[in-house]
Amino acid sequence: MTNLEKNRTAKHVVVDEIKEKLSRSKSLVLVNARGLTVEQDTLLRKSLRKAGGIDYKVYKNSMVNLAVKDTEFEGIQEYLAGPTTIAFSYEDATAAAAAINKHLKAMPVLEFKASAMDGNVYDAAKTKLIAEIPSKDVLLSRLLGSLKSPMASFARVINAIAEEKGSGSAPAEAPVAEVAAEVAAPAEEAPAVEAPVVEATEEPTPEAPAEE
Repeated sequence: MTNLEKNRTAKHVVVDEIKEKLSRSKSLVLVNARGLTVEQDTLLRKSLRKAGGIDYKVYKNSMVNLAVKDTEFEGIQEYLAGPTTIAFSYEDATAAAAAINKHLKAMPVLEFKASAMDGNVYDAAKTKLIAEIPSKDVLLSRLLGSLKSPMASFARVINAIAEEKGSGSAPAEAPVAEVAAEVAAPAEEAPAVEAPVVEATEEPTPEAPAEE
């Protein structure tokens, strides 16, 4: 096998590798990581591994161009200029952007270039906004927390009512007393309308005719 054939084979292997990652990705983020120290690069990679479901790797732009052709990520081709590192998100679409965003302040040379998800491509500024969106797990946690509070209060009221019925004691908790009072309170009746009193008027008794 000639050197040219070896190079072509090696390129196909890399392109196929990128395509395989793209087939599993919910999103990808392009960053310029040129200038990072070895220590900073190690810290960033460790952070991305800890976040889970993220693959972070440097590829030649020419290989990426070939891999994304005719895929939903084809729109990133215009951003494939200069040094490019790609972060693939396999589980949460915002995970890679969010994990990288945490290091931007401490690593000024690290920059977003673009991102792509759901067939849409976003520039650096919009990628920064996407990075600040809470993850799906965080949003679900907040939603469950908001639902849990009123449900817990309702459960306490029901439990208190059950305990009162079992013990026959007076209401012990204010919410129960309030609920009981609200349920037991009779509906306000409309004020009775008194019939107007009509005073009888006496008709003058006709006087008997005087006797002649």
